[in-house]
Amino acid sequence: MAEGLQKKMQQEVEKFKAIQKEYQTVISSRQQLDSQLTENNGVKEELSLLESDTNVFKLIGPVLIKQDLEEARQNVSKRIDYIAGEIKRLDKTIEDLDQKQDSQRETLSKLQQQLQQAQVKAAMKA
Repeated sequence: MAEGLQKKMQQEVEKFKAIQKEYQTVISSRQQLDSQLTENNGVKEELSLLESDTNVFKLIGPVLIKQDLEEARQNVSKRIDYIAGEIKRLDKTIEDLDQKQDSQRETLSKLQQQLQQAQVKAAMKA
């Protein structure tokens, strides 16, 4: 019986490690999006300071291409909206992974208690 519990415990530990790895990946993505959002908000702020007749250039590969100021503002706003949406999606994923981790911790705790009880019973029989 203890051997079966040991195997089950090992499987549950592997599941927990997989959840933690996914959690770290999502957190990393979230941090990257946060920095992109900050950067784009800075660009939006800079663009709002410009006058309508100011020349704006966009870097495409090794070339600077002239871009309409209003078009640049719209592009940055759309990018900010998209990034904000992605952040909300990742926040939901993080919340779900938190719940999975908590559930997995409880499962591991119960299995550990069962394993300890089985070991105590085996020791008493010996």
